[in-house]
Amino acid sequence: MEHGSNSDNSKSSFSLVDEDHTLANAVRFTLNQDPRVSFSGYSIPHPSENRVNIRVQTTGAPAQEVLKDACQDLMMMCQHVRSTLDKAVADYKMRNQRDADSD
Repeated sequence: MEHGSNSDNSKSSFSLVDEDHTLANAVRFTLNQDPRVSFSGYSIPHPSENRVNIRVQTTGAPAQEVLKDACQDLMMMCQHVRSTLDKAVADYKMRNQRDADSD
């Protein structure tokens, strides 16, 4: 859910339900890498609520578009980490299998 200004779409707050610090901090980090972002931060209203509020202020680009781009960048980073891990695990298993076969 977006809570923004009708007059200025470069500043918005977004509320994500069923999320916590894990996603919010990663999104905040990714947003801060974007040169279009002048401010980003997040808060959790109450520890018993599974909700995160993310604030995005840009240098002029629509905040909703910048948040979407940040989420897509984060997905690409996660896919890269996953494929790198999968390759490392496969290489490890292959090496250990060869070592076990040579014993």
